[in-house]
Amino acid sequence: MSREFLYTEIADGIASQIRNGLLKTGDKLPSVRMLCNEHQVSMNTAKRVFLELESQSLIESRPQSGYFVSQLLSVKLPLPEVSRPSLIANNDEPDELISKVYENMGRKDLTFFSIGIPSGDLLPQAKLKKEIVNATRELKDGGTEYEELQGNIKLRRMIAVRSLQWGGNFHETDLITTNGGMNALSFCLMALGKPGDTIAIESPCYPGILQLANGLGLRVLELPTHPTTGIEIEALKKLLPRIDLCLLIPNFNSPLGSCMPDENKKEIVKILSEHNIPLIEDDVYGDLYFGSNRPKCCKSFDKDDNVLYCSSISKTLAPGYRVGWIAPGKYKDKIMKLKLLHSTSSISIVNEAVANFLKSGRYEKHLQQLRKTLQSNYQNYVQTIAESFPEGTKTSRPQGGLSLWVELDKDIRTTELYDLAIKQNISIAPGRMFTLQEQFENCMRLCIGLPWSEETQAKLRQVGNLAKKM
Repeated sequence: MSREFLYTEIADGIASQIRNGLLKTGDKLPSVRMLCNEHQVSMNTAKRVFLELESQSLIESRPQSGYFVSQLLSVKLPLPEVSRPSLIANNDEPDELISKVYENMGRKDLTFFSIGIPSGDLLPQAKLKKEIVNATRELKDGGTEYEELQGNIKLRRMIAVRSLQWGGNFHETDLITTNGGMNALSFCLMALGKPGDTIAIESPCYPGILQLANGLGLRVLELPTHPTTGIEIEALKKLLPRIDLCLLIPNFNSPLGSCMPDENKKEIVKILSEHNIPLIEDDVYGDLYFGSNRPKCCKSFDKDDNVLYCSSISKTLAPGYRVGWIAPGKYKDKIMKLKLLHSTSSISIVNEAVANFLKSGRYEKHLQQLRKTLQSNYQNYVQTIAESFPEGTKTSRPQGGLSLWVELDKDIRTTELYDLAIKQNISIAPGRMFTLQEQFENCMRLCIGLPWSEETQAKLRQVGNLAKKM
């Protein structure tokens, strides 16, 4: 019997017992060693069984205690509605609200449920400091010279190697480094769009993308979006004659946390290529999957070099380092000209340090722990929301990433909830930030990238109690 068959057979058997109620919430599962003895399998196979059950949110691990049937199974919060934005391009930017939320960044007295990055406490800060020192020693002239225009060769090589995980199959020459993910998206939009062009995006969508598109004079067309599977393909097809370019976050987008199925990614790449509409793919959250395997990207299915793939380490390793990259396909020359004009060179010391961190294998080890923490946080958040928020609250079911989308009763305005919460030193992200239209007033995004503690739980309960009073 093959290892693959053993692993799936054992995992399916335990999953069936959980779903049928034979194993109940809180029940302890056999240890890895006991599973090895019972089924005569290797330690690696047994560990893979538990990883698969964790990815389905059926079990949870507790430090030094083992695996237990997930508490989340007892929570039955419904999914938010599929978004139904107006299919007329709109540019009503919630600039004042976005500024109000983000102007508090850096305040040490606030609990930031609003900022979608992992807490510094979850990042390998000491190891990164050492890499910065080592990079200063290794680089010619201590890193004071410009690097080549395309970017640090070692970093591009390591990104290319890692792309094999999801079918990217990049070569180092396919990549251009940038100063963070938003810089990568900015280059793509400037290269492909001109004022008055129409760009199609998800709805709700990350506020930075909305502001960037608006700032460049693009007309934004928001697409109906399912909280689990992403944009509705049929809606996209109907709007193709009106679209000049498209920007999507297929893997664990912010704020929904949805992950587009592979067949949808493949079809979207195909139809956009047939209509000569460039697709900008933002994959900053792809490494933060909760399952056993990293999801593929739209770029995985790109046969015509029509997808401009963008990513960074801002959501996984070091937000402040501003290290990003683009695989621009057939648009490479345009991106290179823009980089020369706008930045000339990336920061050599930081890029060298990140390249070394990736090469050492420490990045993968860090990601394993970070993914585990984020999945556990998601489960804790949903459990607390079920206990403390108003009846009828709905939550997304992210399969990875840093975001949890919460939908409250229609009468609750989260802009007002923000004002109440900030007085309690709690910052949330009101739903109106994530659209250019009058929608999502009763929604909010919560970042799950904070260390879970009694204090974090108490702050989350406070938000629920404030919502109840409204």
